Order: sequence, then structure tokens, then C-alpha cells
Amino acid sequence: DNGPANEFLNIEGDKVSASRNWAVWVHEYLKDFPGCEDVLRYVLCANAPENKDNDFTWRDFQDRNNSELVSIFGNFVNRTWVLMHKLCGGKVPKLHEELMDEKDRELVEKIQNSKFKIQNLLEEYKFRDALYDVIDLSRSGNKYMQEKEPWIVAKQLAENPEAQKSIDNCLHLCLQLTANLAILINPFLPGTARKMLQMMKVVDKMLDWENAGKLKLLSVGYSLREPQLLFRKIEDTEITAQIEKLNKGLIKPVMQ
Repeated sequence: DNGPANEFLNIEGDKVSASRNWAVWVHEYLKDFPGCEDVLRYVLCANAPENKDNDFTWRDFQDRNNSELVSIFGNFVNRTWVLMHKLCGGKVPKLHEELMDEKDRELVEKIQNSKFKIQNLLEEYKFRDALYDVIDLSRSGNKYMQEKEPWIVAKQLAENPEAQKSIDNCLHLCLQLTANLAILINPFLPGTARKMLQMMKVVDKMLDWENAGKLKLLSVGYSLREPQLLFRKIEDTEITAQIEKLNKGLIKPVMQ
């Protein structure tokens, strides 16, 4: 019944023009940035001209990848996996509910509420805001882990073995948050969601939207694979090359 329409997306401050070769050709992008399909998906959605004209720039592309996908989303997932392997033997630790504190409960509430908030935005065609909320949820995970400092708590284990329960609670909730992030990011970055499934050793069905907001997506005691980086940093030289290629008109469309 509804057909949402966007405004125009320019490139580097100028209108897209195939005749002038002022464009970013997908086949060239895939060649220059292999394995980075989701990065382009992310930037195009984050910059979508939903209410007014917007601009795609290679510098913004680099900044969003490095500052948001790598430093926020990817960083949280990687830290969770590394610490889980280091401090919990590579398995999903138990949640000791009797020891949950206010920070734990706040994170649980954010996970549970995120599904409905993001779902409502998607139904209203506010894809940019919905994507922002997914990234913001991973930002909350980073903040929670930084406050809990399980790597510091681990230094107390020799004198206080009970401290392991605090580590367990932190990493259990971070793992459940990661599973939820895979579901919530799937409409935007399907390749990334499947990389996360591979790390979790779970089937595609876990990505069903009805599973979002649940806190028992990963079973206690389940062994998880070693971490793999979801995104890589994009270097200045790569961006300079793309800008030069665009300005020199070196990118050629595929002829049908």
C-alpha cells in the first residue's frame, strides 16, 4: 500500500551521471574492496536521502567504516569473543541471576526493548534511524563491558574465586547481546549476520525476527568458534585512489 520515495543521492557534491562517468560502479567496487559488500550497504543506508538530497563521499565512506563498523560494532563483537575464550574457556558461561546488578538489568532492558523500537522504525520506512539504533545498541554493549571490566576482575580470581561469577554474568549478557545484534543487523548487513552465525555455530533460523529481544539464544555451556574480524580498517591510500579514479573518469561501466 505504501511506496516510500527518497530524494537524490549525489556523489562528492555533484549529481550522478553515467554519461559523464561520475558514478561509483558496483562491479569496480567489488573488485577494489573484496569482501566489503556490507560496508557499501551500510554507508548507503546511513546516508540515505530519505527527506532531502544527500551526498556520498569516499571520505565519509572511510570514516563510517572505521569509526562505526570497525570501532563500535565490530569492536564489541570481537572483544566479547576474545574475552569469552580467555576467561570462560570458549563456552557460553552461566548467568547467575541472583548476582545481577543495576548495570546488568539495564542492558537486559535495552536488548528486550530494541526489537520493538527498530521494528517500528522499519515499518515506518525510517531505515536510517533503525540502522542507527542497531549501532547504538552495540555502543551500549561496549559501554557496559568497559564499566564491568572483566579483564580486571579476572586478576582477583586467585584471592576470590567467586569473582568468576561476575565475569560469567558480564560475558553471558554480552554474548546474548551479540546474538541479538546478528538478528537486528541482518536486514541491513546480511553478510555480516552470517559471519556472526558462523562464529556462534548456529543455523540461519536464529536470524528469524521473532527471536530478537530474547536472552537465551546461546545455550549455557555451548562451545563457540574463535573470533574473526567482521570488518577491516580502510586506509587513506585506498580512498585517495578512489577519488583520483573518479576525478580522472577511469571507472568504466560494464557494457551489456
